[in-house]
Amino acid sequence: MAWFLGAGASAASGIPTGYAMIRDFKAQIFCREMNLSKREIDTSDQIWIDRIDAFFRKTSLLPPDGDPTEYAKAFEAVYPQPRHRRQYIDDAISKGSLCFGHKVLGSLIASGQTDCVFTTNFDPLIEEAAHLANSILPIDNQNRPTVAAIDSADRAMRCLNESDWPLVAKLHGDYQSVSIKNTGSELEEQDARMRHVLVEVGKRLGMVFVGYSGRDASVMEVLNAVLDAPSPFPNGLYWLTSSASRLLPAVSEFLSRALATGVDVAIVECATFDELAAQIIKATDLPQRLFDWVMEGRPTPRLVPVQLPTAEARSFPILRYSSLLIESMPGKARRIKLTQHATSPVVREMLKEKGVRATVASKGREIAVFGKDRDIIEALAPLGATLDGEVELDLTTDSWAMGLVYDALVRALTRHLPLIPLYKRFGHSVVIASPRKGEDLEEGRRNASLLYNLRQAYKSDLTGTVPGLGLPFQEGLFLKLEQANGRWWLGFEPYTFVQTPHRHEGNLASVEEANTDPMSVRRDRGGDPAGDWRRERWAQRYNRNWASIIDAWAQLLTKANGNTKRAFGLPDGTGIDAVFTISSMTGWSRPGHHDVYFDRTT
Repeated sequence: MAWFLGAGASAASGIPTGYAMIRDFKAQIFCREMNLSKREIDTSDQIWIDRIDAFFRKTSLLPPDGDPTEYAKAFEAVYPQPRHRRQYIDDAISKGSLCFGHKVLGSLIASGQTDCVFTTNFDPLIEEAAHLANSILPIDNQNRPTVAAIDSADRAMRCLNESDWPLVAKLHGDYQSVSIKNTGSELEEQDARMRHVLVEVGKRLGMVFVGYSGRDASVMEVLNAVLDAPSPFPNGLYWLTSSASRLLPAVSEFLSRALATGVDVAIVECATFDELAAQIIKATDLPQRLFDWVMEGRPTPRLVPVQLPTAEARSFPILRYSSLLIESMPGKARRIKLTQHATSPVVREMLKEKGVRATVASKGREIAVFGKDRDIIEALAPLGATLDGEVELDLTTDSWAMGLVYDALVRALTRHLPLIPLYKRFGHSVVIASPRKGEDLEEGRRNASLLYNLRQAYKSDLTGTVPGLGLPFQEGLFLKLEQANGRWWLGFEPYTFVQTPHRHEGNLASVEEANTDPMSVRRDRGGDPAGDWRRERWAQRYNRNWASIIDAWAQLLTKANGNTKRAFGLPDGTGIDAVFTISSMTGWSRPGHHDVYFDRTT
């Protein structure tokens, strides 16, 4: 078997992976575009990670997440000059040290049990591990590897032609190389000689892929070229990953094609290179000297015995959540069969044209829906719609069911309340409805009464215009439907929504769609003109004020009109309604045991 190592194989050594480097590059670009210092953000904080991701979703600075060119484009955007990219790589590599996996693989090379290792990494850890392992063995039993990079590919050619193993081939260069491959133009084509070596080894040996994402189109092209041979990867092909669901499309296509050509293909889920090495060494015979050396480098066990606290926990709560327990929710929806395929957006548009209120999720020639049966069937008559009983809703396994109930929940919460639902692809929201011209006096009084506690909690207007900008604003909530500890919760996050104009395909439009994050920016990358005003508005709201705001929202969402919420209020027998029962008490948390930490008075 030959080995193919990617950046993930060096992660345990303290060297950043390609994914970690992308995160670093994105953070630098984000700070540059938002005029922030890198010290002002925390890239380990999920809140900042979400903000940075949201920023790049709304710009065209980099390819989308998972795009094979994302790493190269990001690297070049931050470090345009090759010498600066080499310096960045050199600094990253200087932090690395041999991990358990490197020692095991180095021992396999030294003992003659591994002939060839390919890697896209720049670090010297594999060859260092092999040299250290060889130094432990008698000279006659040593197998010292030849190391070949893209500027010394002739060495790899010689090893291939003379079967002079072992070989360590650096496909993108070595940290000492003058040329290293990082950007799109550099990665477009593999060196012809190194490409030939990889193809020929693939014809002779099986291959194990560890820690490799498959982002490099040039490498994937070479691997696909191996499949054109009469007997590719004769001893099988093993692709190790932390999760099979995270494989990039290019990798999935390659593995499917390999399987179709008769290659024994296996996708092996394994958390780390060290974990793989621990399994391999159990089934491999190493010389005793090497085995002892390897086992000296075992990681310290993470599970160690501790003395559990015995003092009883205090009863008072420590942390209040902005979330409400959903005590009951719909378990079934109406099933309607169609004679032709239709997507959810198409079905929604047809219902909207007929003025039919319904919540729907399409599954091809079948839809699940909440609403009045007769109106829905008439509106969808062009699709040959017919009633077909009921469909069970399993939110934990079916994303369409999750989306259907999430949509219905937002509709149910806003029914009979002065709230406007905003349905977005990445999360729904509600905003407070501004008073309308010609609004019925009685309705206006009712709405004012419903919003009284909320207005008192905010100590300011809930709708209006931003001073100096004249942009309309509305207080509102981001809403989430999430499961925790076997229960479903309605999470809500207060936020001030500002309707900011932006240019989109040559037209001015509302930015309600763009305002999905506190650090949101305009699509034309002109920044958020209301950002300073919004931050100032919230800056002086401390815990006591926050508690009042959370309580007022909880009361509005649950106690107003009762805590049983219906999306449509259908009469019995006319259809299936989405009915929710929501607790009016927010979630609370307290420690599992008492600690002197909680005795603090300051």
